Amino acid sequence: MSLSISKVTQFSWKKSLILGGVSIAALLVATGLPKALVASDHDDGEVDTKGRNLNLTDLYAYREKDQNPNARDGDLILTMNSNPRSIARQQYFFSTNARYEFKLTRVADKEATPTGQEDITLRFEFGAPNDRNQQQIKFTAIKDGKEVSATNLRTTALNEKAYINRLESKNGKIAVFAGLREDPFFFDVEQFFRVRAGALSTGPGVGFRAPDQAADSFKGYNVNAIAIRIPQEFLAGTTGTNVYDIWETISLRDGNGKYQQVERLARPAINEGLITSNSLLNAFNSVPPTADLSPAAAPIATEAIRTLKALGNNDNRTKALLGAFLPDVMRIDTTGNSGYGNALNGKGSPIRGRMIKDDVIDITLSVLTDGKVKGDNVSYEGSNLAQGHKALEGNFPYLALPN
Repeated sequence: MSLSISKVTQFSWKKSLILGGVSIAALLVATGLPKALVASDHDDGEVDTKGRNLNLTDLYAYREKDQNPNARDGDLILTMNSNPRSIARQQYFFSTNARYEFKLTRVADKEATPTGQEDITLRFEFGAPNDRNQQQIKFTAIKDGKEVSATNLRTTALNEKAYINRLESKNGKIAVFAGLREDPFFFDVEQFFRVRAGALSTGPGVGFRAPDQAADSFKGYNVNAIAIRIPQEFLAGTTGTNVYDIWETISLRDGNGKYQQVERLARPAINEGLITSNSLLNAFNSVPPTADLSPAAAPIATEAIRTLKALGNNDNRTKALLGAFLPDVMRIDTTGNSGYGNALNGKGSPIRGRMIKDDVIDITLSVLTDGKVKGDNVSYEGSNLAQGHKALEGNFPYLALPN
């Protein structure tokens, strides 16, 4: 495995040891979570020890050809968004004390049970902003027991044209973008929490607002985006794999120089939708997918079951839904067109990744309620003045320009 970006690029090769997550049982002690772990995804809040640039919002994974018909066959786009609710024209930076990572499992076929095995890690680390508000990026790819790093990559500063970092590998060309972009997520999340509270008997029973009243809670906001275009040949190596399980994490360096995972995200709206207790959300964020169905994670599963039953699911359907959505990974079968609702496997789990404009909330609500709730009446383009996003860019990284 080799990478290069220029003559001044620095390389580092060494055997890679992928460390497992911390014990979830240790996080669920009666005294609660360590303060540094108290925060969650998108709109679940933050604390002084964990700012917004350490909060993940969304994961996107799709064949580039499905977004751009002129793109090369065989390239995948992975996009990690963080730093929710960034306001118009405001510059935020990626944490200089964290690792932002895509993690992938090579999967035998679309029906295989997720393992959460870390076959490939794509890691991004950021330096301090310079006088032009750019950050240097160190990109490290870890696979097949080896790791290789490339430095001298940089972020795109506010108000600048997208800077695309281009790398060469023996398995094809890689492109990396990191910078502020419009948050593409669309969801009437405020009304969703009211609907969920009513279902759980902790608030009055209400439904979603009509299309002319529904409001997109993310209209006008930005996120920090990391996007990578990567050849499937690079990911598959000699295995011939064409199905992957993907998730993303952020790990924070402690005072001893060790990294502890503080965020994890894969499928949209699963952890936030099914888990209501902040302490359990943070425990969920702090462990690998391998722990999702373990005995130590029983409190998390119990709360998810409670939510699913409150949404009208019987015991058998609840069990089936847990099997479909946990462990929480995003599967992409690259043999078919990308799209969150394009195909399911035998367990009812989405298997075609996620494209930027996919209405994942409508899809998820319909599945979790067995069709009783069709959606939140919010779309990417919008049907009233409280909705609507900018047009996507025509080329990589495709995300719309920031507000």
